[in-house]
Amino acid sequence: MDKKVTIYSTPTCHFCQLAKEFLKEKGIEYTDYNVGEDMEKRQEMMEKSGQMSVPVIFVGDEMMIGFDKGKLAKAVGVEA
Repeated sequence: MDKKVTIYSTPTCHFCQLAKEFLKEKGIEYTDYNVGEDMEKRQEMMEKSGQMSVPVIFVGDEMMIGFDKGKLAKAVGVEA
């Protein structure tokens, strides 16, 4: 998997935690931005996605809003 994975999340978001746990289980490295504390990254996330909800996940240029295990697995090239 050569696509960069980025997650915009908050520590209290259950679906954010599920997404990160899934990636860890599959050995996929990712960059996590805590938009609850980092206002610059929150603004960046809102500009890119038009959303205030988390998680917002990017796999390369593909954007996913929310956690969809099957869609995320396909995007990173692993089995769900």
